[in-house]
Amino acid sequence: MSTALRPLPPPVRPARTGRRSAFGAASAALALAVLAGCATPPPPPPPPPPVGLADLMDRPAERALYEGMRSYEDGQYLAAESHLRRALDNALRSARDRAVAHKLIAFITCTSERTAECEFHFRAARAADPAFQLSRPEAGHPIWGPVYRRIAGQ
Repeated sequence: MSTALRPLPPPVRPARTGRRSAFGAASAALALAVLAGCATPPPPPPPPPPVGLADLMDRPAERALYEGMRSYEDGQYLAAESHLRRALDNALRSARDRAVAHKLIAFITCTSERTAECEFHFRAARAADPAFQLSRPEAGHPIWGPVYRRIAGQ
């Protein structure tokens, strides 16, 4: 008996009828679209404008806080103090905003050697927002850090 291997017959394929199924037609259309670059997703819509920014800028206290923060960042400390005090006088709505205004005034008053006023503003910041605390670098500052640590009980 011979153990020679015989080749396998070719696979049986269904006869073509000339008609494509709906699935086959859709697959072919999708493949052509992808190859043509038409199936790329549309770009995402632009992000919406900041919610309420225009409303915030219409409120005198919030606008003064914004101007005070900008002046502080620009090193214009007299203007910053004026804006921040006006923000507090105009009743900032957010406790966090009030704490930020007091904190920046505390920084300004400490650096101009008005230590009692600096301490007052740190206390006011904590009263406005009980969760208020300086960051580690801020609390380690050589001028206002000791005043803050004293009122924070550290």
